[in-house]
Amino acid sequence: MHIVDGALSTEVVTGGAVLAVAGIAYGLKHLSMEKIPAAGMLSATFFVASLIHVPLGPSSIHLIMNGVAGMILGWAAFPALFVGLLLQAVFFGFGGITVLGINSLNIALPGVLVFYLCRSALAGGSSRKAAIWGGIGGAFAISLTTLFVAFSLALSGDEFLPAAKFVFFAHIPVMVIEGLLSAAAIYLIATAKPELFSIMQRGAEE
Repeated sequence: MHIVDGALSTEVVTGGAVLAVAGIAYGLKHLSMEKIPAAGMLSATFFVASLIHVPLGPSSIHLIMNGVAGMILGWAAFPALFVGLLLQAVFFGFGGITVLGINSLNIALPGVLVFYLCRSALAGGSSRKAAIWGGIGGAFAISLTTLFVAFSLALSGDEFLPAAKFVFFAHIPVMVIEGLLSAAAIYLIATAKPELFSIMQRGAEE
């Protein structure tokens, strides 16, 4: 789901970079010492999961796990996912440097939105309830990311409209897979280390 260099208009690239910088700055304010180990782990998870990808025009199909990152980190998902994207762009050429901002925005912002959608259910529910909401959040984050990517392409010109539509429909199987993996990951966390959700909730209140 990485948009490559040269695929978007200058206006979209610039706007995405400005919004991404704002998100990263705000996320760093919410990156408490308690969240740093989780942020590193989730950044690495994103880095590895999205290395295996299938090229798709100006984008690509791959796992992201941004829903899990958002549910655990909240706004701190912005700097965590940005680091993963930066390393992929530098070492493997995935995406690109000029589109780093818009890629960060398209991937991290859905995670933040899922955080607000699921945080109450995750912090105060059973492991089964947490898994259900984790699955919903994981699938929803991917659906939002595909919509954001499609919207970014559509804003860059009418010639990208077919590609924008194709990006969304091609990612429907990925939404299902991400939902299942996210449900399993959240269930494991809720069973083995439920205090992570309390840290998440406390960070949101701060």
